[in-house]
Amino acid sequence: AAETVALYSHGGVVPNVRYNLRDTPCENVSGKKLCCYPQGVQGLFPRDTMLTDMRAESYIGIPLWDSKGRPIGLIVVIDCKPMANTELIADVLQIVATRTASELERNRTEEEKGKLQAQLLQAMKMEAVGRLAGGVAHDFNNLLTVVIGNVSLALGKIPASDPVTGMLSEVNRAAERAARLTQQLLAFSRKQIIEPKVLDLNALIVELHSMLVRLIGEHIEIATVPGEGLGMVKVDPGQMEQILVNLAVNARDAMRDGGQLRIETANAVLDDAYCDAHPDARPGRYVRLSVSDTGHGMTDEVRAQIFEPFFTTKPKGSGTGLGLSMTYGAVKQVGGSIEVLSEPGKGTTVRIFLPREEPGPEPEPGTGPPQKPLGGTETVLLVEDEEVLRGLCVQVLEQLGYRVLQAGNGADAIALAREYGGRIDLLLTDVVMPGMNGSELATHLVILHPETKVLFTSGYTDDAIVHHGVLDEGVFFIGKPYTPSALAKKVREVLDRA
Repeated sequence: AAETVALYSHGGVVPNVRYNLRDTPCENVSGKKLCCYPQGVQGLFPRDTMLTDMRAESYIGIPLWDSKGRPIGLIVVIDCKPMANTELIADVLQIVATRTASELERNRTEEEKGKLQAQLLQAMKMEAVGRLAGGVAHDFNNLLTVVIGNVSLALGKIPASDPVTGMLSEVNRAAERAARLTQQLLAFSRKQIIEPKVLDLNALIVELHSMLVRLIGEHIEIATVPGEGLGMVKVDPGQMEQILVNLAVNARDAMRDGGQLRIETANAVLDDAYCDAHPDARPGRYVRLSVSDTGHGMTDEVRAQIFEPFFTTKPKGSGTGLGLSMTYGAVKQVGGSIEVLSEPGKGTTVRIFLPREEPGPEPEPGTGPPQKPLGGTETVLLVEDEEVLRGLCVQVLEQLGYRVLQAGNGADAIALAREYGGRIDLLLTDVVMPGMNGSELATHLVILHPETKVLFTSGYTDDAIVHHGVLDEGVFFIGKPYTPSALAKKVREVLDRA
């Protein structure tokens, strides 16, 4: 079907109409050649109801071409009388068609330019908000590590029957919830450190199915359509699970009275034409994940804002506005793209395109090393610029039996290592510090103490130890905020590595 952009009839401009080209004279013109029917046009095209409604007797039409020779429309003259001087009319129509095609192409170019400018402004805004979100999350993670750590230590010093235990547990739950929010902020800003693995998306969906059923309730039907011969993707499994949960929760909230949640996977190839229309996408081979619902849908105005942090249409207290922001950032971090299709009253479909990966060799099964006590007697050099957090870590490590050396920055740590005559078994260092960063410190330290193993910690990514948020191979890392038990386990794990 086609739609008119200008329609003049009986002495005046009238509203535009949609027009099915099949079995009409326009079908012979569009993208082809000039056609003229000086009389009896209704008899030649009896299925064209518009000709009948207009009482048409004659017809002449000419196609419009852009500067690259592509069809972009047609001009048609219809009369209720037989047409005379058709050669003259055709010549005049050719002149008009050339000018019209030029104007249409210019207008289309201006529209595309406006769209590209709007997309650029949106991308710049998202990048600026992402930088702000990443910085805020980094500072909060330092504070939350102190809160979670001290609460954990306090709970270990009082009996379970003490009334204070309940209050401290509530503090701990609130801190853990805040930690989840900061992780979503980091995912949006692409500052979250991830450990991607090559996996089968179909298998991941099967594993999550029972949890999704419990999450969305019995009033919503879940339909999964796994793609055949589906390619592998390289993603962080935990992050991918969170993406599916976020999309399922949004779908559930859009179907208060029930409906269907449909999860589909398929192989996909994005070509240049698709990527021209979707600037965030890159041509190539992908695995497509589609999550659709039969909910209330959304307007174009709402759809334009859904990836912005803290934007939500849910009632107060029902959502953080970070679910889709996290999804957007996580997908972009692994080189994918995302699009949302929705109309009011017609539901929503979220399509995620993840780069296809060739499956790597299967890891050899093993029993793993035997479990060892979490503590030890080794010497740990702790480098952390946040004094309160450094004090907490010293307390935790010393309670575990380790000998702890501490410094507030890289330069002090190097000076301390030079003066210290014994072994330094482990360097536990923050990555992002004023002056010398954690990676530079580790490079200098292992020259002075080749026996030293290194464990990095940070609240967000830094190019010192990651590339595009992906942890470099062979690098040990613990993300903030962490609990004392998590720190103890990770320190022991690194020390025990051959």
